[in-house]
Amino acid sequence: MVKLTIVGRVEDGLPLAQDQTYVNQQDNASFLFYRQQAELLLKQISKDPLLHPKMTILLDHHSFHFLVEKNICYIALADSSYPRKLLFHYLQDLRKELGNFGETTLIQTTSKPYSFVRFSKIIGRIRKQYMDTRTQANLSKLNASRKQELDVVTEHLNDLMQRRQLSATSEISSLDRRMSVSTIWCSRYLQDIALKWTPVTIIILVILVIFKSSLIMTDDYLISNMI
Repeated sequence: MVKLTIVGRVEDGLPLAQDQTYVNQQDNASFLFYRQQAELLLKQISKDPLLHPKMTILLDHHSFHFLVEKNICYIALADSSYPRKLLFHYLQDLRKELGNFGETTLIQTTSKPYSFVRFSKIIGRIRKQYMDTRTQANLSKLNASRKQELDVVTEHLNDLMQRRQLSATSEISSLDRRMSVSTIWCSRYLQDIALKWTPVTIIILVILVIFKSSLIMTDDYLISNMI
């Protein structure tokens, strides 16, 4: 059974809509946990452009399935026993409905999470069609796609998050090294050295210039006398 659906913006990981069925479950600890995991997954997708556009993410006895297309991510949580091909049919139906919805400006400009309420109602309507996998319509979809191979990558959520953590740690270490070099050159010690020796250096340079000029003038004088 499809238990959770979230549609979000890949650019910044903002959740745009969810099935209105879940509004009445705000006090359900299990629901809140899985929605939080879905939101974290959406953020992860927004930060990692190298992720496959179709993935199944394993978590406990459930699976997150997501589809990314045109900067929009469609995420659904279902029991691990739910047919994966049917689940991706569901996500494709959501994609088609959003494409026909004609709210491109709102999708691109909204900044409030779950503010796309009109599409939330559409999610609920489509979700009902996939609740029972044994309906004639769903069986027909499964039979039609039986010989088709799904181009879907499977990974565990913990592995995905751990890889992201390692990547973030590596980025921070690299930044710290660059900042440490910058800090050395901007240290108070080097500033004191600069203040102390800059005037001396300028005086020495002036003396060298005057000395060189005097040599040139002396050479000119000697040459003129010889002529």
